[in-house]
Amino acid sequence: MPELPDVTLYVEALSRRILGSTLLGVRVESVSLLRSVDPPLTELAGRRVTEVRRIGKRIAIGLEGGLFLVLHLMIAGRLHWTGAGEKARGRRALARLAFDTGELSLTEAGTKRRATLHVVRGEVGLAEHARGGLEVIGSSAEAFREALRRERHTLKRSLTDPRLFSGIGNAYSDEILHRARLSPVRMSDRLDEDELARLHAAAQAVLVEWTERLRREVGEGFPEHVTAFRPEMAVHGRHGHPCPVCHTAVQRIVHAENETNYCPRCQTEGRVLADRALSRLLHDDWPRTIEELEARRPDAKPAGAPASERDTRKRRRP
Repeated sequence: MPELPDVTLYVEALSRRILGSTLLGVRVESVSLLRSVDPPLTELAGRRVTEVRRIGKRIAIGLEGGLFLVLHLMIAGRLHWTGAGEKARGRRALARLAFDTGELSLTEAGTKRRATLHVVRGEVGLAEHARGGLEVIGSSAEAFREALRRERHTLKRSLTDPRLFSGIGNAYSDEILHRARLSPVRMSDRLDEDELARLHAAAQAVLVEWTERLRREVGEGFPEHVTAFRPEMAVHGRHGHPCPVCHTAVQRIVHAENETNYCPRCQTEGRVLADRALSRLLHDDWPRTIEELEARRPDAKPAGAPASERDTRKRRRP
């Protein structure tokens, strides 16, 4: 799912292309995409674009007369831009928004249709799509603490709850918790002041750093390669790869369609967290520590086992 850094890049790229332009029309190809009936799409044609803003993980395109198009890409939705006079790519789009400067299309991978488009009137209608979460970048330590402790959840769930924090999802919550050296299953009301300060600082740093990184990658272009899995990430989507800090293999918890990635040495004091599905299946065979996990590797040797002749030769090499 596109999160704060990705949505920010979309908003900035769209602002450069459509701010001040005229919306010529909207064509929706999927009946599941459009989730509102009033105002109708026909009322949008001919209106000038007055603003583009981010609302959590949503993108709002403001039009003169106080109307807004609100796009939520969900997990697999992506935006694409074709400038005026450019040849359109042959992709199947769920919606096409034609401007006098070019065309914005929305696609969605897979067969499940979750992306949404709403048309609303004024700030009151727009407010219905704001979940109320704290904007972490630039927030105070006190505001962050208040948001975190508003409800008792695991840190992973708290960070990804849009009512508590704005724009953070599965990917960047993993990166934030790794940076803060905190377990994803730690309860939000159990942090001391030092841990709260670490989490607040990590959340701001990760979101700022990744937004700047993506800006450098995109430049003046349009973000066409939005993904939640990047090789430069520390732990998210890096199951089995070495942690960049301690080189321990990154572990994961899988629940439904969500995956939590973490470093057991940096974040959980060496404990391997129980995966709901696998730990129920394996029971006592589920490894509880890094040492147990390493011992189960096919190439692992039992403690005290004699070194092979080949291993001995390797150690004797100058």
